Amino acid sequence: MLACFVALTPRSAIGAQDATAVIQLAEHDRATLNPAGALARYEAALSATATSYDLLWRAAREAVDLGESATDATKRTEYYHKAEAYARRAVTANANGADGHFILAVALGRTAMTLGPRDRVRYAAEIRSASLAAVKIEPMHAGALHVLGVWNAEIMRLNSFSRFAARNFLGGKVFEQASWAEATRYMEAAVAADPGRITHRLDLAKVYSETAQKSKARGACEAAARMPSVEYNDARYKRECEALLAKL
Repeated sequence: MLACFVALTPRSAIGAQDATAVIQLAEHDRATLNPAGALARYEAALSATATSYDLLWRAAREAVDLGESATDATKRTEYYHKAEAYARRAVTANANGADGHFILAVALGRTAMTLGPRDRVRYAAEIRSASLAAVKIEPMHAGALHVLGVWNAEIMRLNSFSRFAARNFLGGKVFEQASWAEATRYMEAAVAADPGRITHRLDLAKVYSETAQKSKARGACEAAARMPSVEYNDARYKRECEALLAKL
């Protein structure tokens, strides 16, 4: 009877059931700070269900987390490229999914931050475009708001010559949209949308620090220090907060 049921059940329905089970197990791995285990589950499932949006964007997310903590530069690059590939497949599978656009922006952003100022220009427009696509679908998507905040901050951190060269010689006209005010606005919105994430408060503190708002920067870091570490890179984010507090 089971064999007859399987034969008569649409493959898409079976895939959805399998994906749900995989996600439950992988999310448990994530909750226990084991992104490598979660990624392995997603990749095994994707070998049979290659176009599952829910598996693809989550696989990209785990690859980003692993790349961010990797100490070996080659391994880090491999993780980021893998994350980008999964994220692009996710967007292809479901162009109306905010998480796919968001994780694509993150993967591209992480790769860009390993490069020099000149090479970052090549990524700037697509990072912004992917983030805006996520926010258009889900206006209070905390992750996408965060990426937009960091996008503005990273461009403003470039020296004036680099920004001028990017705008006028390297095709980076989109750089004209960046400002510290926008960096602050987006980062504050990310914290408001998801106040429980340490990374939002850390990057907001950095923006406050660089815009001469030291009291607010201390407040953001102190709030982060009191929060429990619940994600794989949270302990490292807390150490960054402590280092920033020491400078303030």
